[in-house]
Amino acid sequence: TPCECLDCVVADCVAVGRSHGLVDNGSMTPEIAQKLADAVDRMPAFPKSVQRILELSRDPNCTPKDLVTVIDHDPVLTAKMLKVVNSAYYALPRKITSINHAVVHLGFNPIKNLALSIAAIGMLPPSNAAGFDSQEYLLHSLSTAGLAKKLALRLDDADPMDCFIAGLLHDFGKVVFAQFMPNEFRKALQASQANGSSLHLALQEVIGVDHAVVGAMLVEKWRFAPNLIQTIRHQYGADLMDTDMIACVFAANQISKKLEFGFGGNPCIEELPPPLAKRLGGTLEEVMASLGDLAPVFEEAKIFSKV
Repeated sequence: TPCECLDCVVADCVAVGRSHGLVDNGSMTPEIAQKLADAVDRMPAFPKSVQRILELSRDPNCTPKDLVTVIDHDPVLTAKMLKVVNSAYYALPRKITSINHAVVHLGFNPIKNLALSIAAIGMLPPSNAAGFDSQEYLLHSLSTAGLAKKLALRLDDADPMDCFIAGLLHDFGKVVFAQFMPNEFRKALQASQANGSSLHLALQEVIGVDHAVVGAMLVEKWRFAPNLIQTIRHQYGADLMDTDMIACVFAANQISKKLEFGFGGNPCIEELPPPLAKRLGGTLEEVMASLGDLAPVFEEAKIFSKV
């Protein structure tokens, strides 16, 4: 088991950051690296059951029975999932009393997505000193996840499940800032909202590093797959990479902001850069129009956010 003492986390964060292109040599001061590593170290780990679900999601030989077995061994997760499954949103003809029945009625992937959503929600602290609205953030993240999954269905090299997870976690670095660097984060939020600039630029100005960097550090600590780390790190500006997954998450993020499906603290809506527009087959407006009625995505996000 890797050592997770603070000194090792500092070293790992900076080393991992550089090896994955998360930070350039010299762009993160030792003081900031220490503070961020401390924050990452203090974030809770994903529950073992959810880590196992993530492993199963990457296993092509995984069966519904494997998933049911893992969830059944986590009574808290089971109770929360059954609460959502039995909500009016799904309008099932009879009450579902087991995860096995839930998989039968709703399918394999929706149940996996629900389990991961519940885990991410469980990571959110109930309050923070930055004045960051966690509920609005959660709605934005869940909506982005649902939209990214829809967009992934039209691209060859984007897995809908992976895009859902990436959309769900794309802004998680903000949670770290809100909890452990609240004064700096509040200042960046205020600057962004005062002039309508992108929050990641305000964070770079105020803190020296944005939420994409710390978010990538966090999912690396959580042992997520390299393509997810890459997507979270390289989703903005000059660092933007041209991949199918990033195209899905970037577009989903902008659509969620444009439709005001929650609010993640960033008022700036960006057009699709040409390489991403080419992958998705049009401008942001054209991609939005091609998706049809998106209200069900937001309704699902609202249901998930209440567990």
